[in-house]
Amino acid sequence: MPQSLAGSTSVVVLVVVAATLAVLGLVILFRIRRKPKDKEMRRRLSVNLHGRLGDATITEVQDNTIFYSYSVGGVTYTASQDISQLRAQIPNVEKLIGPASLKYAPRNPANSIIVCEEWSGLRAKPSADPPVSAEA
Repeated sequence: MPQSLAGSTSVVVLVVVAATLAVLGLVILFRIRRKPKDKEMRRRLSVNLHGRLGDATITEVQDNTIFYSYSVGGVTYTASQDISQLRAQIPNVEKLIGPASLKYAPRNPANSIIVCEEWSGLRAKPSADPPVSAEA
């Protein structure tokens, strides 16, 4: 093999390796620089997709945060969830206190949700107003 052909082959290999490393570096950079609210949405959707159902009790609602407690395997957890991105899905915040369903990650039961973009464990509460009869 001529000397000039061997030299050009090694240059091509070096260029391909450099390009591959540059692309890999950009992918890693963009994964690290995700916005916190995007990370939270991905967490909620992952728990929704892979999580197990359980029962919870909503104990308090303050501004955009739901506080709740639940038990898994004899361990009681107290948690909260920021609902600021999900306000459109939650009609009456005042009526949330009480029983609810939740989803939690099987490998990490402390990772739980009450509501996400595709699912809600909030239970409808009967209104305090008596039903209106059709007779009049």
